[in-house]
Amino acid sequence: VQLQASGGGLVQAGGSLRLSCAASGRTSSTYAMGWFRQAPGKEREFVASIVWSGGSTDYADSVKGRFTISRDNAKNTVYVQMNSLEVEDTAVYYCAAGLGGRRIYRYSFWGQGTLVTVSS
Repeated sequence: VQLQASGGGLVQAGGSLRLSCAASGRTSSTYAMGWFRQAPGKEREFVASIVWSGGSTDYADSVKGRFTISRDNAKNTVYVQMNSLEVEDTAVYYCAAGLGGRRIYRYSFWGQGTLVTVSS
């Protein structure tokens, strides 16, 4: 499975961005999908995940109520809508495909990352 993340950029605090992750390869639509992020000098952390059917989602407490993950299996694409962005959301965002959950090791496939910078 190959993953291509896009949609990052520079936004002011309080603004919004939508990240996309296009998946290709065999059976990509059957994997759970996740978004993780890594800020400078910090470890990669879980942001959100969604099961293959789209019926179950999970969010890190830090983004709950502000971010929404969704997927379109017909397009093999997963999205994360990020609203009310905060400076602390600045990071490289990675999409991943795998078994799902919050643990990095449960994801076998990773995209290249897209940078989100939130200015004050």
